[in-house]
Amino acid sequence: MKFVVDREKLQRALAHVSSIIGARSTLPLLGNVLIEAEDGELTLTTTDLEMRMTTSIEADVETAGKTTLPARKLVSLVGTMTGTSVTVNVNAQDHAQVSCGTGRFRLLGLAASDFPAAAEFSVVREIKLKENDFKRMIGHVSYAACSDDSRKVLTGVLMSVRESNLTMVTTDGKRMAMQEIVPEEISGGDGDAIIAIRTMNEVRRLLEGDRVMTLRLGEKQCSFEIGSFVLTAKLIDGNYPNYRQVIPQSFNHVVEIPTAALLSKIEAVSLVLSENSLFIVMDFENNKLKLAASSAEVGDGNDEIDVEYSGDAFNVSFNPAFLADPLKATDAEIVKFKLNDSVNPVAIEAGEGFLYVIMPIRKK
Repeated sequence: MKFVVDREKLQRALAHVSSIIGARSTLPLLGNVLIEAEDGELTLTTTDLEMRMTTSIEADVETAGKTTLPARKLVSLVGTMTGTSVTVNVNAQDHAQVSCGTGRFRLLGLAASDFPAAAEFSVVREIKLKENDFKRMIGHVSYAACSDDSRKVLTGVLMSVRESNLTMVTTDGKRMAMQEIVPEEISGGDGDAIIAIRTMNEVRRLLEGDRVMTLRLGEKQCSFEIGSFVLTAKLIDGNYPNYRQVIPQSFNHVVEIPTAALLSKIEAVSLVLSENSLFIVMDFENNKLKLAASSAEVGDGNDEIDVEYSGDAFNVSFNPAFLADPLKATDAEIVKFKLNDSVNPVAIEAGEGFLYVIMPIRKK
């Protein structure tokens, strides 16, 4: 096999596909990138057996063929080269001569015939939406996924299709983040799928602009077609909790608060907290929102914001990190707090289609 390819295009493609490779794989082939050269095109594929990423770029193919080469070594090598094009010549033993500019290198590869084949994938439903919309959705909910592997279902992101709406949900049992959108197109009817948060983070790295991407969902797998990249991944098996049950049906208080001001004051007041005291108090009274925190080890602090609130005075306590997360993720200038009392779930709305539900901390 022999081909010549633009160095920058190869560097970009290799950087993306090598990102899914695990650092401690016991199978040498899983550290390699499958390279297939044919008909003026170079196809690159990597897998960790949970995810599989493929992309194609133009190349001047002199001799068609396929091989596998160490992915991270190759991407680092190409990144150090200074020429405009890279020439790769692979012999029958899968030894590759890689040259660019004045550099000449030899990489020892492995046979392409041993590279894991792609699993069969039967599509149940297909969703088309803009890349920047999907990237925004992931950013709005990913932080609320559970990190405890003993609750495997909650470590993923629920993708729920209902009546032409796409809803993305995460929860760790103490809070829930939800973002709804009407995609460009949906086919295949209603249904749910749970996608691993790691998969969603890899997808997010591929999202760049306003192009339309395609999400395909099956019974056990999903795939994302984003420009020249196709990422296929296993779904998490299980039943996601009924997330709509945790959303209160009505609220006694609704307060609009400037996002940036609230986030700034939460972060400032939280500086006096310690490991033994991880909550801040929000006190609503006489068109003021007062924030206070204290700890025996550090000290105490308070601040306030002018808001429109004239109801009975009451206070509610939160984990400050949980409270700040949706504020950091949104680009909405105003967030709307919906509350009943100091013990029941509180809802935060920020921008169209976004809802965050958080449980207050019950102080002893």
